[in-house]
Amino acid sequence: MKLTLSWLRDHLDTTASVPEIAEALTDLGLEVEDLHDPAAALRPFTIAKVLDAQQHPNADKLRVCRVLTDDGEKQIVCGAPNARTGIMVVLAKPGVYVPGIDTTIGVGKIRGVESFGMMASERELQLSEEHDGIIELPSGEVGESFADWLGANDPARVDPVIEIKITPNRPDALGLRGIARDLAARGLGTLKPLPEVSVQGTFDSPVTVTLDPALDGGCPLFATRLIRGVRNGPSPEWLQARLRAIGLRPISFLVDVTNFFTFDLNRPLHVFDADKLAGGLTVRPAKDGETLVALDGKTYALSAGQIVIADGHGPQSLAGIMGGEETGVTEETVNVLVESALWDPIRVAATGRAQKITSDARYRFERGVDPAFAEEGLDRAVAMILREAGGEASHRNVAGAVPDTARAYRFDPTRLRTLVGMDLPEEEQRRILEALSFRVEGNEAWVPSWRPDVRGDADIVEEVARVASLTRLQGQPLPSKGPAVPQAVLTPAQVRLGAARRMAAALGYNELVTYAFIDGASARLFGGGDEARRIGNPIASDLSDLRPSLLPGLLKAAARNQARGFADLALFEASETFSGGEPGEQRTEVAGLLVGRAQSKGVHGPARPYDVFDAKADLEALLSTLGAPQKLQMRRDGAPWWHPGRHGVVTLGPKTVLAEFGELHPRVLKAMDVKGPAVAFTLWPDAVPLPRATGRTRPRLEASDLQAVERDFAFVVDAGVEAQALVQAAQGADKALISEVRVFDAFQGGSLPEGKKSLALTVRLQPREATLTEKEIEAISAKVIDKVSKATGATLRT
Repeated sequence: MKLTLSWLRDHLDTTASVPEIAEALTDLGLEVEDLHDPAAALRPFTIAKVLDAQQHPNADKLRVCRVLTDDGEKQIVCGAPNARTGIMVVLAKPGVYVPGIDTTIGVGKIRGVESFGMMASERELQLSEEHDGIIELPSGEVGESFADWLGANDPARVDPVIEIKITPNRPDALGLRGIARDLAARGLGTLKPLPEVSVQGTFDSPVTVTLDPALDGGCPLFATRLIRGVRNGPSPEWLQARLRAIGLRPISFLVDVTNFFTFDLNRPLHVFDADKLAGGLTVRPAKDGETLVALDGKTYALSAGQIVIADGHGPQSLAGIMGGEETGVTEETVNVLVESALWDPIRVAATGRAQKITSDARYRFERGVDPAFAEEGLDRAVAMILREAGGEASHRNVAGAVPDTARAYRFDPTRLRTLVGMDLPEEEQRRILEALSFRVEGNEAWVPSWRPDVRGDADIVEEVARVASLTRLQGQPLPSKGPAVPQAVLTPAQVRLGAARRMAAALGYNELVTYAFIDGASARLFGGGDEARRIGNPIASDLSDLRPSLLPGLLKAAARNQARGFADLALFEASETFSGGEPGEQRTEVAGLLVGRAQSKGVHGPARPYDVFDAKADLEALLSTLGAPQKLQMRRDGAPWWHPGRHGVVTLGPKTVLAEFGELHPRVLKAMDVKGPAVAFTLWPDAVPLPRATGRTRPRLEASDLQAVERDFAFVVDAGVEAQALVQAAQGADKALISEVRVFDAFQGGSLPEGKKSLALTVRLQPREATLTEKEIEAISAKVIDKVSKATGATLRT
């Protein structure tokens, strides 16, 4: 946000200097990022008078001038065509730096004639691009500082420019008046009242406005006024100078008016050429397939839900962001429709981000403008147009209503001390709040409509402390309260992630930390590579996409190690992966990779490569560390980068996926240049439910002094039946007595029929109250056989 001193003084009656204002702004929370004072660069230049100008003896286009300066008469060679006797000029003496030509003036000879300085043009002083001749002043005293003369005769050209950084919670400071209000509350001047404005309409506007009910709060208010008979053209010089000073290019008066009110009073406006509108206006959600040629000349494809202002021909403006080229005003415009509206900040921000449009209007609407000022802002703009460009205004046409933003919070003067540690009399606290336009009644402070950021009594305290200046705080030693137990600073999710890291390291894995970006080909192998996760300006060609999984980084590390002779690897990483490119579209993942041999050959047996059960065992250890429930399910519908017959998906219920494990597909290993086979697992800790118990104590140990009993069962089932189905069925036979069921044998072939297999289970019975009798054991065994048979179609092997 840029502002000039003279523009600020339109709202603030102050004698404070620019450094004082800059220091106060930063202290108020409006950090000054840059300060440009043109007068400082012009201070070394002085006014002089040309007493005589003669032709240079050795050059046709040069003149030798005798110039009266504050140091007496000096000889200066000048090539300007307007160098002549009697004019007042701007002189750069030897040793003065000239910014326009990046040169320090010295004494020298030009074509054999000595020259003791230079008479400057406007471009050489960076006042304009004019360089056809030297500056001729209509008045001035010899020796007077040119900066002082310019400040007295043309102050706009030496107006200091202050650039400040506006935090997202201060939309009111996006207008000069909001900044002036803060400075007045600090005591650097008095806030000037806005002049009264009354625009009497003489006719009803023929342009009707309709708010589509489907907007659902997207446009609370839409106000317009038609002005007929305007004369559009260049803006007055004062308006052009203001806009140029803050870096805006003047376009035409009607457009410049909207820019002026955007920066002056934080009221974005839009103007339509009324003669180019087809019928009335409808504010509605866009339809898929609609397009808009905007004022920047680009064509935008609109999406359903984005709010547009449309006429009979279709969309003519993208609400709160940018107008359309078709109905834009030109120098031929004679009838203009001025619009002032309120838009939903979230919808404006989402549309601007989707369309990748950055505009001053969007910047303000997505942060929140003053809803109570929409209609008054419209009238003030119309009044300026009538004053400068003539015309006749219609009555105000308003659709919708100003939303009610009235709210009050508790005002407790003692809270300043308890929250901030600052002592300030209650009278001074009330004065500050009232200077900021809060209405203080008793123990309540009513918030002005332009402060959407104030949402509680703590914010009231912050406003007082901010204006009073936190620099007034003095450090005080805290009284000793003895030892205390510090509060936990890590969330349960962070604690569990740390535990998972330690367990992975204990299992023999080496932790990696890789980039969050990978190349597009690797991203596509693991379900990524789409446009939403592609980096617009990557730092390297192989870091072009947000990673959809941690496995590509682990595989690349394995390939690098294999190329250097390290074949047996156990690697893991715990970090973020991305399902999209927007905030919130990421989740925490823990991934492990095993490549090479799990066991080298030796006296205890031959070499054994890693297999899918190694990855499963390590994954189960991590799930146990995270406190996952015991009863988990297993599926085989994993992602395509797993081997189709050698992987599993661990779920809690039918929908919640906790992890995947298995052997990686040979196609993936070949693309990643990894010599396989390789097994891996991916675990999503946030999907594992937190334990229900909140206490720090361990549960009571429940041990039994009664002897456990084990019985073995061998079932014949179809070859496609999973062992887990038998285990779960057997466990359900008697949940009180059966403490464990495990598979100890699997067999196919031999005497078994084709398509059948044998699975043998050990069922452990743990009595709690009395030793089991043989009859009770037989009864439970019968239940186990019955449960397994009904669940899987198994028969007891004989």
